[in-house]
Amino acid sequence: MAGADRLSAAREALAAAEASASASGLRPADATSVRSSTEPDPHAVARKIVLRQLAMGPRTRRQLEDKLADRDCDPQVAARVLDRMAEVGLVDDEAYAEMYVRSKQETKGLAAGALRQELRRKGVAEEVVDSALDDINPEHEREQARALVRRRLRTMQGLEREVQTRRLAGFLARKGYSPGVSYQVIRDALDGLPEHQRD
Repeated sequence: MAGADRLSAAREALAAAEASASASGLRPADATSVRSSTEPDPHAVARKIVLRQLAMGPRTRRQLEDKLADRDCDPQVAARVLDRMAEVGLVDDEAYAEMYVRSKQETKGLAAGALRQELRRKGVAEEVVDSALDDINPEHEREQARALVRRRLRTMQGLEREVQTRRLAGFLARKGYSPGVSYQVIRDALDGLPEHQRD
């Protein structure tokens, strides 16, 4: 929650600073060249793109860089704008990674393996990913796997044990659980079912 509060406060600070600069007629310090009135300021265009993206939801720096590149923004302008956004706390990969891990664990039951892969795909630096995943409790992750298996087993009544095992293992693998955790949790769940009780 602290990451969301920081992001909200930073957005408000940036909006106030932009309104103040606009009211006093100030332009970015590096915009020294004279532009015609019809040529848009590239910094303002880049800022607008970034703010529009952030208004839709948190983004990593890499995602914003990609969006600016897609819109043909000059790489130097993009870097300056993103650096400024990072200074005011609007672009913060650490806060993003922590929030993403917490959210996806709670809503989708993703394990560290899947979370690592997703954060890498979004361009988060490896050390930031490691830091965000450090807080994952292995026992909590195992309990999440148990809950996922119990829920999924409700849809598999009447299937043979081998079929259930195979489907559950694939399901947990897609969620990022290791084979060791998966098979232990699956075995425990299936052994507890009346249809698989051994005499």
